[in-house]
Amino acid sequence: MGKILENLHLTLGLGLVLAIALIFGLHGDFAGNGMVFGETVLRWLHVFAGITWIGLLYYFNFVQIPTMPAIPAEQKPAVSKHIAPKALFFFRWGAAFTVLFGLLLAGHRGYLAEALTLQEGFRLIGIGMWLGLIMAFNVWFIIWPNQKKALGIVQADDAAKAKAARVAMLTSRTNTLLSIPMLYAMAAYQSWPV
Repeated sequence: MGKILENLHLTLGLGLVLAIALIFGLHGDFAGNGMVFGETVLRWLHVFAGITWIGLLYYFNFVQIPTMPAIPAEQKPAVSKHIAPKALFFFRWGAAFTVLFGLLLAGHRGYLAEALTLQEGFRLIGIGMWLGLIMAFNVWFIIWPNQKKALGIVQADDAAKAKAARVAMLTSRTNTLLSIPMLYAMAAYQSWPV
């Protein structure tokens, strides 16, 4: 078991195998329960991607950003050249897949248009969806382009790097702020009558 757990890909693969076994064990009759099964899988994928995205958002804001000033200058490249780019890869794709699976789930359940237009009965989930869409936009069109400059992935002079780092940090903090009501809207909607 140690060899499996030492390898991230094997660990994720085994987790997927266990999830599939659970799916087949609990939902063996897909023919009579296809709609519920489809919704369950979409919700599972939405939550998995969302945990990846928001988990990394919180890692950046609770751990990496506050800790960087205390790291000696000669050790900072370990974070900026190795850890941050890898974390940002999973961060931005977690955002994209969270939105994709969330929109598919809302479409599957038949309330996508109602939620996005904030109609009565769907206003809470709609607000959560709009907050998530704003946050995903921030990830792809503000945070990531600025992080590429700040981390030296694209060429920029020192002043541009410093400015880009600040913009990325402030936008990341904005996403942290928005994540709190977004998570409430997503969680609370599940218990509200439609």
